[in-house]
This record gives sequence, C-alpha cells and structure tokens, in this order.
Amino acid sequence: MSIKENTKIIIKELLHNTQYQNDEELNELMTAVKEANHIFLAGSGRSGIAIRGFANRLLHLGFSVSVVGDVTNPHTQAGDLLMIGSGSGETDSLVSMSKKAKENGVKIALITMDSKSTISQLADVTVILPGVSPKLKNAGIDISSIQPGGSAFEQISFLTYDAIILELMKEYKETTGSMFERHADLE
Repeated sequence: MSIKENTKIIIKELLHNTQYQNDEELNELMTAVKEANHIFLAGSGRSGIAIRGFANRLLHLGFSVSVVGDVTNPHTQAGDLLMIGSGSGETDSLVSMSKKAKENGVKIALITMDSKSTISQLADVTVILPGVSPKLKNAGIDISSIQPGGSAFEQISFLTYDAIILELMKEYKETTGSMFERHADLE
C-alpha cells in the first residue's frame, strides 16, 4: 500500500464517521459558544492540538477565547464556557479542571468518544464523536479504523470544529476577509 492509498482510506473512514455526528448535540454546542462571555478551550495530546485550532478560528470570528495553560488566561466567571476535547473524557488534568470550572459556575462542553466518562458526567453539553482508542473505559460508537490510537477521533474533531466555524461565519455574516482582519500579524 502507498501513502496515497492510506490517505484515501483515512478520508473514506472519516466520511463514514460523519454519519455519527448528532445535529442536536452540535447545535447545543454552538449555542453554548455563542452565549459564553469568555471561552476557555482545553485538551491534551492530539485532541489538544485540534481544539487549539478551533480556539484560533473562534478568535478570528471575534469571540473572547483563551487556551487553558497560557499565562494570559483570565480568571473564570459565571457565564464563561470551558470547552474540552478529550477522546476518553478521563484525562486526570482535564477532570480536575472540569471540577474547578463547575465549582466556579462555568458551563462545560465536552467533545468526546465516551458519553459515560467522568467529564461527560460533569458537562452541560456533550458531543459524542466516533473514534477508536485503548483509553476508552466505556463503549463508544462501534467503529473500526486502520489508524493508530485516537487518530480517527482527533481528525473528525478538527473537521467538526471547522464545520462549526462555517456555520458561525454564516450566522455572523463573516467572511475570510473580515476574519483575516483579526488574524495575527506578529508572527
């Protein structure tokens, strides 16, 4: 098999996995994003990379956002949103963060493979996406993948975040041009 053939198989997997996206869950997430005073985004590993990309696009749309762990994070307040990308929903640091957010009256949104995870039980909004991972404690959506670890979940997360951005762009009448005005210029 070639790299090109592997790429085609991955794309077919992801296209197949889109059937498991739940519009109601995704709309709840979009509502939580729109209603938040400030959006804190967090994730570990590759899920963290995907959600950082989402944070960047939300910033380009004009939302007040920060990635947890950055030294410039503001203090949380009621009316804020903590959005977590975690395939297992069990990462210790993210569980602890969720508990702290809950204590502070911060709304929690989770993008995960596991609807029964610890963070899911704390979350106000949970979006279940398909993936395969040895870290899953409970049964997720029953799919298979040729890819290692949680790659399928991380990829569908990244694509889902971009699809949400497209919907927000329509709703807020934003364009690539208007968003570019908020793009970093000290790179």
